Amino acid sequence: MLFSEILFLMYWILLILRALIEYNMVFNRILLILFATALLFSSCQKNSEFTVSGKITHAEGETIYLEELLVSSLEPVGETKIDKNGEFKFKSETGIPTYYLLKFSDVKFITLLVDSMENVTVEADFANFSREYNVEGSLGSLQVKELTETLHSTKRKLDSLQSLNDLYLGNPDYKTLKVQWDESYGKLVQDQYDYSSNFVLSNPFSMASVFAMYQKYKDQNYVITDLQTMRTAASALNSIYPNSGHVKALYMNTLELLKNERALKVQQFIEEQGENSPEIILPNQDGEEIALSSLRGKVVLLQFWAAEDSGSRIVNPVLVEAYKKYKRKGFEIYQVSIDNNRIEWVDAIDKDKLSWINVGDMQGSMNAVNVYNVQEIPYNYLLDKEGIIIAKNLKGPSINKALSQVLK
Repeated sequence: MLFSEILFLMYWILLILRALIEYNMVFNRILLILFATALLFSSCQKNSEFTVSGKITHAEGETIYLEELLVSSLEPVGETKIDKNGEFKFKSETGIPTYYLLKFSDVKFITLLVDSMENVTVEADFANFSREYNVEGSLGSLQVKELTETLHSTKRKLDSLQSLNDLYLGNPDYKTLKVQWDESYGKLVQDQYDYSSNFVLSNPFSMASVFAMYQKYKDQNYVITDLQTMRTAASALNSIYPNSGHVKALYMNTLELLKNERALKVQQFIEEQGENSPEIILPNQDGEEIALSSLRGKVVLLQFWAAEDSGSRIVNPVLVEAYKKYKRKGFEIYQVSIDNNRIEWVDAIDKDKLSWINVGDMQGSMNAVNVYNVQEIPYNYLLDKEGIIIAKNLKGPSINKALSQVLK
């Protein structure tokens, strides 16, 4: 609804109220509230506006475009001709810092990071539009410019070293020189990483950090490869701009990388430790701490579950039957709860008749969950008598099948 339409509607409401309200004081109060609401609405409308204007020399008559940079596409915002004085202007709206491309073509553009109420001015020459420009009135755009120019400088230096390497290939001094160039190359890459990661850690709540996180070299390798830096930026930005497409993408990418890293660490641990299972020491429902390693000599099903999770509760009867069948043959269940509610946990143990070892710290048992890379529940690992992991995520009939083979 347009603001003028809202005012028109309010006008008729006021006429009706005037006919119904007897006392002038009440009418004045309502009038004040309605107009305050209108002013607030108008202010919100106005505060979301921004402008991008400037002067591009030697570009008279050229068409310049403004496009919103989405995660995987571009959305046109507007286009205009550069006038005889080299000037142009765009006006649009945004509620959060948003990425835009100011462009003449797909290869001649600059990236802007614009927030609401900003009046961004850009000055450049048409010939060097993408490489040399000045921008004012937008902190985000200045940060993007700084990030871009710093990486371009690093790339130029890396290219120079590569050119020297190619030029001296076959030269008698090549091996000696290559050692020096490799050292210089590594230092340039490290310096660029330090600069970019320090930028992100110093500006975790700036949308410019998203730009820094996705910068790449010519070989398509990312400048920032440190997961902790990604984690810091993703967490901070997600708390401020949860509806930003770029922040959502960064957040989901970070979660996926963290998941893969945890899985790799678990696999590496298993390989290095001869597939021995990591230790868990947690209290049972009586407060007695029980170590997983205390069950050496038995075949153990390490089961992760939650009393409030319906999927976990459905599996419990299957475990009860398996426990009755194989307990006398040296089978034990070490069930780790990720619950936070002790009453629900103890009640579920009683109702489901879980007579084996049940442990949990009532804070999600996060150490155990992380070390075993548990991404879903229910989830389990089957350990042999030496504590070696011999199977994982057994479901339904596969539990009985595995136990029948191990406990012959």
